[in-house]
Amino acid sequence: MIYLGVVSLIWAFSFGLIGKALGEVDSFFVAGVRLVCATLLFLPWLSIKSIARIDSLRLIGYGAIQFGLMYVCYMKAFHYLPSHLVAIFSILTPVYVVLVHDLRQSRFSPRCLIAALLSVLGAASIKATTVPAGEFWIGFFLMQLAGLSFAYGQVAYRDWKRQHTAVKDREVFSLLTIGGALSASAFSLFLTDWSQLAINASEWISILYLGFIASGLGFFFWNKGASLSNPGALAAFNNVVVPLAVLCSLFVFSEIENSSQEKLIRLTIGAGLIFGAVVVGQKKPAYGHE
Repeated sequence: MIYLGVVSLIWAFSFGLIGKALGEVDSFFVAGVRLVCATLLFLPWLSIKSIARIDSLRLIGYGAIQFGLMYVCYMKAFHYLPSHLVAIFSILTPVYVVLVHDLRQSRFSPRCLIAALLSVLGAASIKATTVPAGEFWIGFFLMQLAGLSFAYGQVAYRDWKRQHTAVKDREVFSLLTIGGALSASAFSLFLTDWSQLAINASEWISILYLGFIASGLGFFFWNKGASLSNPGALAAFNNVVVPLAVLCSLFVFSEIENSSQEKLIRLTIGAGLIFGAVVVGQKKPAYGHE
């Protein structure tokens, strides 16, 4: 549990940092560089002698979804939403963790569908004074795709690791980040406007911090913690970062300065509805001895 708790604190700071320091930098480029940094950090420990080639490819695929696709959607969402809303809209990830686990076990609970609909109502209430604009909903659904991608990857890795207990996490972690880096870099290659790309020194510092610390160490310890946790605990810890991230974004990075009392009330109501979605969507799964 300590791994998941420490990473939650690191990631809470990252939401506001991205919104404040990297809001003008191409999101696809940042996603690719972050995952390249994470790969370089753990590449010296890579050892695939103890696993089959198909397992190497499988882990690369997990990383392409959990890290690559997730980051592409997550980073792009900051172009449509302030960082505190990005944090709030990630709150359904625990529901997706339970949903992915259930589907991998060939079962499904309608609670997940009810939770998703309730979360949409919560998102709409945040923009209650007007009809939510297209960009708002683009940001919201990007975050849901990011959450679903992240949920799939961590559950899939957890299941794989429990079948390969002799393999140390550090020996295969760079396979996950290689998959993520390839996935994000492919998006960047075709969608980044390279002629307009300009990054100053402070932005590079932020990118490198996010790459080596938030992505590299953060993802490693998160997946390690995930492999040691049951699905219920893993789902719950996916939500710990949300209130911390909202507080950091609003107060540490001063997003609250331009927020009226009415906006804060709507934000609270909307966040409450989305949190209710998590309560509805989560259940105490009977997962045997997991």
